[in-house]
Amino acid sequence: MEGSGQKRNPPAGDTPVHIAIIMDGNGRWAQQRGLTRTDGHRAAIEAIRSTIRRANDLGVQWLSLFAFSTENVQRPASEVESIFQLFDECLEREVPELQVENVRLVVSGDTALLPEELERKFTEAVKATATNTGLTVNFCVMYSGRHEIARAAQALAVEARDGKLKPEEINGGRLAGAFYHPEMPDPDLLIRTGGELRVSNFMLWQLAYTELYFTPTLWPDFGGDELEKAIADYRGRERRFGRV
Repeated sequence: MEGSGQKRNPPAGDTPVHIAIIMDGNGRWAQQRGLTRTDGHRAAIEAIRSTIRRANDLGVQWLSLFAFSTENVQRPASEVESIFQLFDECLEREVPELQVENVRLVVSGDTALLPEELERKFTEAVKATATNTGLTVNFCVMYSGRHEIARAAQALAVEARDGKLKPEEINGGRLAGAFYHPEMPDPDLLIRTGGELRVSNFMLWQLAYTELYFTPTLWPDFGGDELEKAIADYRGRERRFGRV
């Protein structure tokens, strides 16, 4: 049977192999405290750190974090600049900690749209952690689910034009094989913080049979304990993948 081309996921009841998180609510968290949105984004760093540590301890293999979408560039320029500065600071400070924790970093998204120096630092961080064998953190920056699908379709179209691929050979597996990380299994569990009930152009193909978990907790208040609550909820579900 044609699938996504990804690795097969286990039934609910086990620890999820791949957890994806839409980290939402930084601005509202800051507003509630009379702080700036930049303060909210800065407070989010500890939530990321705590979540990575707990996921690694629990044996989660992949953790995808939706950090910045292509649509987010429409925010005020000062806010976008401050977010990029935070990314820069985090890469400087956190990569050594990832090494200690044996965590591998990969990136999904059109990083060529980032400032040149920031793109370089992401590339260096990926290379520095490439041989780590614990949790893989997939940091989604300048990411768009629709763009990932369109990008993969364009790659297959080029192969077909060049005679390397017949049109009838194009299927779901071929398409997924042209995604940013074809070796990455589809998410077992998607968590969205902040109370919103949408997926916001995140991993549109990969989420086909993902279990969804929405929490009103704002991202800066999220962490290892909240992650375990989401996993406990996931373990109580029955996954059918379209079957009876």
